[in-house]
Amino acid sequence: MSLSHALLTSLIEKPSTGSELARRFDRSMGFFWPATHQQIYRELSGMLQKGWISTLEDEHYTGRKKTYQVEALGRSELTEWIYKQSPPAPLREELMVRLRAEAQLNTQQLLPELERHLKLHQHNLHVYQLIYTRDFATYDDHPQLQDQTSYIHKMILQLGINQEVGWIEWLEQLIPQLRLLQNKT
Repeated sequence: MSLSHALLTSLIEKPSTGSELARRFDRSMGFFWPATHQQIYRELSGMLQKGWISTLEDEHYTGRKKTYQVEALGRSELTEWIYKQSPPAPLREELMVRLRAEAQLNTQQLLPELERHLKLHQHNLHVYQLIYTRDFATYDDHPQLQDQTSYIHKMILQLGINQEVGWIEWLEQLIPQLRLLQNKT
């Protein structure tokens, strides 16, 4: 996947200026496909050159503010991309390599980092749960109100919640056991 597909998806949801898109991206897609604002603007420029998006000029605004919208070529690109097959993403986590190194070197220095990760995952879970309550709790009691778009968004968020719960459970199992093992040596 490329950042351009994530941006096309966001722009189909709502035409936006670059700054609006970057803010929306940080609060939604950025949870599972992070990008800096610089990367977003660079990608928007490339998408403009390819004809995937265009800009709407605001008659009342005299600055350089542009609202981006998806064009037919962009919709076609996104449609083709949707049909492509992709393998499940492999776990590529630096912390796992550091743990393996810790196992070999026995430096006993990784516990503070593991505790920090536990707090980060607890924070992420809290944020995801707030979003779920704000945006999707109504559907739990009234599923007939839900449409396909909101159901897909809810299930993507639920996967994020499940992943954070998994990380928290794993770290809560790992940290005390490592403390115990380190105290033996």
